[in-house]
Amino acid sequence: MKHSRNSQQIQGDFQDFEAPAPAEPEYAGEVTMALPPVPMPDPNARRGLAQPAAKRSVLWSVLGILGEVLMTLAAVCALYVVWQMWWTGVQSEHTQVETRQSASWSDPAGGDSSKVAKAQSGDVPVQPTSASDGELIAQVYVPRFGQGWVRNVVEGTDEAELSLHGLGHYPSTQMPGSVGNFAVAGHRNGYGRPLGDVDLLQEGDAIIVRTKDYWYVYKYTTHKIVTPEHSEVIAANPEDLNTPPSKRMITLTTCEPKYTTATHRWISYGELSYWAKVSDGVPQELATSSNSAKVAFSSSNTSRSFVSKLGTLQPIVLWALVAYLVLYIAALVAWRYPVLREIRAGKRRRPDASIYGWLLRHQPGPLVIRWALLILLLFIVSVALIQWACPWAASHIPILQSMSNYAVD
Repeated sequence: MKHSRNSQQIQGDFQDFEAPAPAEPEYAGEVTMALPPVPMPDPNARRGLAQPAAKRSVLWSVLGILGEVLMTLAAVCALYVVWQMWWTGVQSEHTQVETRQSASWSDPAGGDSSKVAKAQSGDVPVQPTSASDGELIAQVYVPRFGQGWVRNVVEGTDEAELSLHGLGHYPSTQMPGSVGNFAVAGHRNGYGRPLGDVDLLQEGDAIIVRTKDYWYVYKYTTHKIVTPEHSEVIAANPEDLNTPPSKRMITLTTCEPKYTTATHRWISYGELSYWAKVSDGVPQELATSSNSAKVAFSSSNTSRSFVSKLGTLQPIVLWALVAYLVLYIAALVAWRYPVLREIRAGKRRRPDASIYGWLLRHQPGPLVIRWALLILLLFIVSVALIQWACPWAASHIPILQSMSNYAVD
């Protein structure tokens, strides 16, 4: 059975044949990489909200506020300098003009033109013969200090007189025109700096004193620098204390140095050249000739600033405050607080800590209006500091008292 035998052989061959075991995949045991996640849309972006941003650290916030505080203190110091160097002079000018107007002295200019007063001979009149504290006794003109330069001279050298009234006459010294020494004192810096330019005087320069009825024309001779205890510089005869006076002198005393603590005194001397009558015109040294041959009084038309006519900053503070309130209320009604509204709604990130940033955010209206309100507010604060805070500081803080010599009338 040949066929049967062949079948068995084939079956045996199949039994001898073993199917190979399925091979393990090559990636078995290896770490597989995950696919990147599909980005999901930000719900805030769909709603039009601002993306969150990293805020400054606490340290940087503190440093930022500290920087703003230091800048504010620097601004306050600058305002004090403005008050000392400028505003005290404005107040002094205002007071001096009012004093001259209340004195009702005749106008030597005589209108748009005047005659040159003739130098007089004979005995020199003395005017006034006496005066009470704070009383106007003379006006001083120094052409070297500028055309139109004029300062009042009142009786007394207390700080109240020197701070607001120009120059002060030493009560122990002689009156204008008298044999002896007509000595006056004045600030060199601040309060209108009446003697701020004494270092510019040259030999022969005119120092002109006008009283109610007379002109006294002195000529500058020399100067010296002494320490404050040398009171002999204003003696009747400062050149020789043991000899009776024979000259008619003028002495101007002021502080030295000009911009720092006054450790010395700058003393300027002059001697009487001639005298004249106010009713006759003006001294040649104060006269200017025009093309029409008319003689004009060079110091008759001195323009005054707007603030010097006021004499106080209170009206400016008041009107600026009214303007701020009107603009603030109008912006509040029209726009309310857009920045704060956006922060609360999440459309704007919460800002970092900042003093001036906080002030700006809490102004109503759009950005331009908010900046206008903030600038106006800072202007009001600055003017108020000059008007009230600086005088208070100069009167109550010891170091500022010694530096400013401030006093109220």
